[in-house]
Amino acid sequence: MVCVLILAAAAGAVAAFLILRIWVVLRSRDFTPRESLSILVVAGSGGHTTEILRLLGSLSNAYSPRHYVIADTDEMSANKINSFELDRADRDPSNMYTKYYIHRIPRSREVRQSWPSTVFTTLHSTWVSFPLIHQVKPDLVLCNGPGTCVPICVSALLLGILGIKKVIIVYVESICRVETLSLSGKILFHLSDYFIVQWPALKEKYPKSVYLGRIV
Repeated sequence: MVCVLILAAAAGAVAAFLILRIWVVLRSRDFTPRESLSILVVAGSGGHTTEILRLLGSLSNAYSPRHYVIADTDEMSANKINSFELDRADRDPSNMYTKYYIHRIPRSREVRQSWPSTVFTTLHSTWVSFPLIHQVKPDLVLCNGPGTCVPICVSALLLGILGIKKVIIVYVESICRVETLSLSGKILFHLSDYFIVQWPALKEKYPKSVYLGRIV
């Protein structure tokens, strides 16, 4: 009986510590200004990639190096990213010397995949994502809704919980979302440092979000 009580007390202490640590990481937004920021961008197939690249087009070279994360079967996004970087370098010769990298992780959910099985594929994707995040250690994660962004953002949060590095997570909800959040948005609304919406109706429903008008 005593052993059970000791184990229960230890488990409670660990749980309390983790909850406190998560709260501290989510509340902390201190960031030291610097000349360049390593950015990790999560791209999804179709419109998600188009929107995130439009947003990146308005950012300066200070956001460098740029790391892109795509699903391992998403060749379309890889082609769009390479074209974007080539066009960027053609327009501004100084961009020729900024580095970018494309990384691949397993999809969290395939099209028409059942929701119960999605739990396991998302866990697998997170398992692969954490070593990548630990290796890159970005200053900033930028995403806009593809399912691939959930394991990446969870891994970035874990980096802070473990005391390795605080990673700023910025989530930009898709312009297509006028009145309701996407599933990824509903999850990451509670995990992101800055949650940006592009329609006033969403700002009214989610007062803690940031409304900047249409940005893509």
